[in-house]
Amino acid sequence: MTGCGCGEVEARQAGQRRTLRIALALNVTMFAVGIVAGIVAQSSGLIADALDMLADASAYAIALMAIKRSGVFKARAATWSGTVLLILGAGVLLDAGRRGLFGSSPQSIVMIAVATMSLLVNATVLYLLSKQQEKKEVHLRATYIFTRADVVANLAVILSGAILLATGYRYVDLAIGAAIGIYVIREALEILGEGREAARRAK
Repeated sequence: MTGCGCGEVEARQAGQRRTLRIALALNVTMFAVGIVAGIVAQSSGLIADALDMLADASAYAIALMAIKRSGVFKARAATWSGTVLLILGAGVLLDAGRRGLFGSSPQSIVMIAVATMSLLVNATVLYLLSKQQEKKEVHLRATYIFTRADVVANLAVILSGAILLATGYRYVDLAIGAAIGIYVIREALEILGEGREAARRAK
């Protein structure tokens, strides 16, 4: 058939798959690096950042499954992503509270180095995702929101590491970890809201 636009759709979907696979691989790698570094460096901020990368990886995997699927499935994919992010945000808050009660000795240099690596990864992924935003499909919109949140989190960890390096005040790491947790929860609620709206439209 001519004029069906099938080739354009296939090309767009191929581009989405390529972008999401790259994003998934980068985020899984940085999650592994970040969680080990966060534990070794005793940094709530780095652990929060790493868990955020894991949430991103799950969102990319779900978005990959959603390609070529119905609008209802894409809405559900966004809802699943938002739920995962909500749970991880709550976990980050609990970890920051635990470290506040029992003490920690965060290492600023490790925090700055790993968060800078994560920032470069997320900036790259954000750029790639921005090129896929022309259709504003909800499953891709969720991954874009995830990555945008990561960039903010990375910058916050770098700032807290710099403050810690300059002052030795460990509570800045706990505050940043808790702030990232709250920000992640806010982003999760935004994704869940968009998922509900998309599901309503798909009915």
